[in-house]
Amino acid sequence: MPYRNQSNQPFRPQFGGFSFFPPVIKYLLLANVGIFLIQMTLEGGFLTFHGEPLYNWFARTFYLWPLGSGNFMPWQLISYMFLHGGFQHVFFNMLMLWMFGVEIENLWGSKKFAIFYFAAGIAAGLANLLIAPLFTGTGPTIGASGGVYGIMAAFAMVFPDRYVYLYFLLPIRAKYLIAGLIILEVVYGVLGTHEGIAHVAHLGGAVVGGIWVLLDQRGYIDRWLNRKSGSTVSTRWNQSQKDAKFYEFTPGKLDRKSGDHTYDAAQQRIDEILDKISVSGYAGLTEEEKHILLDASKRIHPDRNNN
Repeated sequence: MPYRNQSNQPFRPQFGGFSFFPPVIKYLLLANVGIFLIQMTLEGGFLTFHGEPLYNWFARTFYLWPLGSGNFMPWQLISYMFLHGGFQHVFFNMLMLWMFGVEIENLWGSKKFAIFYFAAGIAAGLANLLIAPLFTGTGPTIGASGGVYGIMAAFAMVFPDRYVYLYFLLPIRAKYLIAGLIILEVVYGVLGTHEGIAHVAHLGGAVVGGIWVLLDQRGYIDRWLNRKSGSTVSTRWNQSQKDAKFYEFTPGKLDRKSGDHTYDAAQQRIDEILDKISVSGYAGLTEEEKHILLDASKRIHPDRNNN
């Protein structure tokens, strides 16, 4: 199981450095806040086009509209994730994105995290289009909550015993807090209460978060990402190529020990593992790949004690 090193220490958002602003989280925060400011400017009604407030066009174009409304466009499944209905809406979505997304992005790597976030958000939008009308009336939808609920569900599965401070005061394990929130979304979504909130969209994002983690724990996500990027990480590596007698490392490079072609395969193998780390993070490596890197490190630095 890839997520064994769990800490039971209370989760406190950490300020400063990479832990505070990993790349995807940083750009999502900037994009959401920037677009929210544009929304607020347009909502003032000062800008018009042919006598019509420009915000009307903005809303028709970028909100996620129901399928039968006549305004739906496919790109709205992404654009709606960057729009919000007020300061409180954007503030809490961005707070949850940061609180729970930082460690997930640092664990998975930025590319993998970005694909996951948008997959959860798109699935949330589809759930709102296709499933929500079975329980309640639907209208134009905006907000990053679907993607955020996907991140929260993933966090609860990856760090189930991590303490989160409810209202910044009461410590509660992530698995209990987030499970409770998801249960409330089920109740509200089925009963159709709390109108104006896309509960089914939240659930759609959470379901994708849970499924993603289950697939990732079995290695399916990394294999899919490697295929998409053209990498052949471990499928062609056989026992004869792993045998250390075919190659040796000297500081900074891999040198030939004989005329055997295995030198090239060994060097290529190391490069492929390093490429995989850049895509999915160190946690995405298999035990075999970690062993190969450790062996390479020992050969580069034979005098170093690797614990």
